[in-house]
Amino acid sequence: MVVVRELNVFPIKSAGGTAVSEVEVLATGLRYDREFMVIRPGGRHLSQREVPGLARLRPSFDGVKLTVQAGDSTLVYEPERGPVREVTVHGQECLGVDQGDEVAGWLGEVLREDVRLVRFAGVRTAKRGGSMTYGDGEPVSVLSVESLDDLNGRLAEPVPMRRFRPNIVVEGLGAYGEDAVSRISVGEVEIELIRPCARCVIVNTDQDTGRRTREPLRTLAKYRTRGFEGGRAIMFGRLGVPRRLGTLRVGAVCS
Repeated sequence: MVVVRELNVFPIKSAGGTAVSEVEVLATGLRYDREFMVIRPGGRHLSQREVPGLARLRPSFDGVKLTVQAGDSTLVYEPERGPVREVTVHGQECLGVDQGDEVAGWLGEVLREDVRLVRFAGVRTAKRGGSMTYGDGEPVSVLSVESLDDLNGRLAEPVPMRRFRPNIVVEGLGAYGEDAVSRISVGEVEIELIRPCARCVIVNTDQDTGRRTREPLRTLAKYRTRGFEGGRAIMFGRLGVPRRLGTLRVGAVCS
C-alpha cells in the first residue's frame, strides 16, 4: 500500500515550505506553490544556490495575505496589483506582478541583497507539457520515505526530508520505487511522473539555518548519477504533471 505522508507548498520560490494536511491540485501544481518569486532588479530569479539565506524565509499564503517570517521579523501584507514586468526563470522568460517597494525593502534587509518580489502572471509551459508557475521544469515533485531512508543509511549524519523540498512525500514504494512509476493516482487526482529530479547544491543547505555543507550531494553523487539532457546529473525523486485535478490529503492511499 502506497500512502501520502506529507504535502508541502512553497509559496515563494526557493524559500521555506508550508506543510499542509490537504491541498487542491491545479493544472499548474499545488495551489499557491511557487506563486511568488524573489528576483534581482533586472528580473532574474534568485535561488538558494546564490543566497542560502532564502531557506530561512518561512512564507505562508492563504490567497488573501502573504505572511513571511524570518527570525524575529515578520512581514504580513496583501499582494498588490502592481506593474507587470518581464522576469526569467533559468533563462526562460515569463511575467510577474511587482509587489512594491515596502516588500522589496523588507526582503532586502533580511537577505542583505538588492531584490524585489513578484507574483506569477500570465502563462508558463512546463518542459514536457502542462502549465506551471515559477517551478523548475515541471510543476510537482515527488519523493519516497524509503529513498530518503536509504540515503540516510549511507550518511554519517542523516538529513531531514525538507532538504529535498518535495511537494508530495509517499511511503510504500520502496527505496527508489518512484523511479519506476509513471503515474500516481490518489482518489480523483492523477499525476504523471515525467522525469527524474536533478539535484544541485541546494540539498546541502540546512533549511533551518541556511548553512551549507558538502552532504548529502557528495554521497548521492556516488550512486545516483545518471545521464541527463546530454550530460550527467545527480537524480533523487521525480517531477510530474497533474493530469486529473482535485484535492490531495495526507494519509490518502495511492493506486
